[in-house]
Amino acid sequence: MRNYKLILAFCGFLTLLGFTWYTLHQRELPIQSSSNLNVAEALGGGDVSGYARALEPRSFSFPSDHADHPEFRNEWWYFTGNLKNEVGRPFGFQVTLFRNSLVPEVPEESGSPWRTNQLYMGHLALSDIQENRFYHAERFQRAALGLAGVDAQPLRIWLDDWEIKGVSKDPMKWQLFAKTEEFGINLEVTPIKPLVLQGNQGLSQKGKEPGNASYYYSFTRMIASGEVITPDGIFDVTGSSWLDREWSTSVLESNQVGWDWFALQLNDGTDLMYYQLRDKAGKPDEQSSGKLVNPNGESRNLNFEEVALKVVEFWKSPNSGASYPAGWTLKLASENLDLEISPRMSDQELQTTVSYWEGSVRVQGTQNGQPIQGVGYVEMTGYDQFMTSVDES
Repeated sequence: MRNYKLILAFCGFLTLLGFTWYTLHQRELPIQSSSNLNVAEALGGGDVSGYARALEPRSFSFPSDHADHPEFRNEWWYFTGNLKNEVGRPFGFQVTLFRNSLVPEVPEESGSPWRTNQLYMGHLALSDIQENRFYHAERFQRAALGLAGVDAQPLRIWLDDWEIKGVSKDPMKWQLFAKTEEFGINLEVTPIKPLVLQGNQGLSQKGKEPGNASYYYSFTRMIASGEVITPDGIFDVTGSSWLDREWSTSVLESNQVGWDWFALQLNDGTDLMYYQLRDKAGKPDEQSSGKLVNPNGESRNLNFEEVALKVVEFWKSPNSGASYPAGWTLKLASENLDLEISPRMSDQELQTTVSYWEGSVRVQGTQNGQPIQGVGYVEMTGYDQFMTSVDES
């Protein structure tokens, strides 16, 4: 679901809302503070008239659907991965570019070159696991004057000098480049499994109401190679990556306040995605779901009833004060799969427009009684605002 990165984009874009609306319509509007915005408001609230909605399964066409869908309000291109250098020094990374449409109307071509209804946000994070250092950065840019945008042919999504490019069609190969003065990545990633349509043929329902859904697909296993940049130097790395693509207009409902999203790659070639939505009491929502992808690329949906996810440990952020889960068990009885999941380092919290935890995890356990292990990524949102009343015992 990674899908839920939508909220982060929307909250971040709200900080620029007043300026952009003034640019579009030459009048001032009040700006809502992101610190007072909850997940449901960002993903479920607001006037959605004029935007397209994710109401039913659709036909996908590639490579064109790797590009943007501006008729929808929100969209993202999201990559994570686990890497290591030639002597085994481990790293985790995340790079995500978000697109947000503030109004459904497209500005007239004869208008000002500054005039746009599209905003972009970028998140970049690097986990230097050996040194226990976490780096992250956030950028915003308007889709005007070539500062940010999407080209379909050849595929390119960019924000300033951060960019995601398609460098071949078959197999689909991607180039990821993003850096700051302190850290960065320069990677090439190539799928080694077929594309996976999440949910119902790519329609991922997040709420009971029609339209509270997104179009969502993934490459769950990609080989990665290239460089990571740290204050200690530049390291040649190889490893695995995961791509999530999602677009929507409204998703969450008023009782949903956050989620825990898991993308796991096991050493037998199995991949597992599961997102657990939470209500205001911290209880799992029945719309939670996932996908199991076999080593040969065949996949099936996972429903809420068959996944038993339990938090076994918490970690309190010294920065935001939020208490995040820091260890889980995940049981899938239908596959005789019993996993233990733990962060590869505790502090992987992004202090961006909205605080959230997104980081590299290790996996160990058994399947059919045989040992299994792996790596993955976990994203957790909503804990900084809504979990103070939840019993952590």
